[in-house]
Amino acid sequence: MIKQIDRYIIIQFVKNFLFALLCFILIFILVDLFENLDKFLDNKLSFGAVLNYYLYFIPEIIRLITPIAVLLATLFTAGRMVNFNEIIAVKNAGISLVRFMMPFLAMGLLITILSLYFNNWIVPEANKKKFFIERNYLGKNKNTVGLNKLYFQDSKNQLILIDQFKETDLSANRVSIQLYMPDSLSRLLKRVDAAQMKWDGKQWILFKAAERNFSSEKEEMKSYDSIPAGEIESLNIINLVPSQITRKQLKPEEMNYGELEEFIVSMKKGGQNTDRQMVDFYSKISFSFASLIIIIFGISISTGSKRRKGMALQFGISILVSFVYLGFIKISQSFGYNGDLNPLFTAWLANIAFAGFGMVNLYFKNY
Repeated sequence: MIKQIDRYIIIQFVKNFLFALLCFILIFILVDLFENLDKFLDNKLSFGAVLNYYLYFIPEIIRLITPIAVLLATLFTAGRMVNFNEIIAVKNAGISLVRFMMPFLAMGLLITILSLYFNNWIVPEANKKKFFIERNYLGKNKNTVGLNKLYFQDSKNQLILIDQFKETDLSANRVSIQLYMPDSLSRLLKRVDAAQMKWDGKQWILFKAAERNFSSEKEEMKSYDSIPAGEIESLNIINLVPSQITRKQLKPEEMNYGELEEFIVSMKKGGQNTDRQMVDFYSKISFSFASLIIIIFGISISTGSKRRKGMALQFGISILVSFVYLGFIKISQSFGYNGDLNPLFTAWLANIAFAGFGMVNLYFKNY
């Protein structure tokens, strides 16, 4: 049953959270606008295109600043109660600190659940459209290979090289499929070159293809006007599908959990290292829990001190803690990317560290 004190805390928290969210969104947009204004003018983007760009940018801004806004809301709400001696009244009423934290934790849990959905489906779709504008109009976040000069390790001993891929009709031009010895990748067994390779919805069809076999002492060659890739003798099953090719230029921020997981599976089939992608995958989930962790940390530093803190100081603390938290994430991710730490542990390390510090700080300062 929600008591009056719970309702009061939740109302104050929501007000502060929405205010912080709105302020940070405006700050982000203004800073980015000043940074990219010359690019907008040089590329002659219309007002509508610029407006669309920032509409697509807002979900990513919300994803990034939600933990900061949560921390600010926690510090302002709990700090206000400390400054007006409301915490003392709460304790004198026999309400424990754990019970006092319940409304905050309930809001943190609600924001976490919403973030899991928002960060998975809303943000990636918005980022795809935002990055499309950046790649095609601003020259940013552009993969140097794009859909040209593509290379795929389709399986442990099979490579696929594509000179150009057309997403409109799912066709690849000037394709080379190279099969090597499983135990010695320096020896080429078979090579299939095709002028074109098209996807028919189920498999790849090769057109004007030439097959060369190097398994025997004498080179053998066969030609085909058109042939399904799966019907070429001794060639490995082609795991590559069109979505993997177009995804070649996508960043993890543009993929939802399912797309990134599928991308990781395809890389593993090709025998490629996936440490970096696994860290990004687990980080998508762990970052959604940042709000809940930040609330524990925020209450520990706002209720643990008997000194009154002004709004400016609380704002400064929230910014500093947020930068430390985000910096901790980036540093730990670099170790995970290099394979020095387990990807799952890397993604959750910042949450574990901050939650641990918050709970220890709560215990020593309030008991």
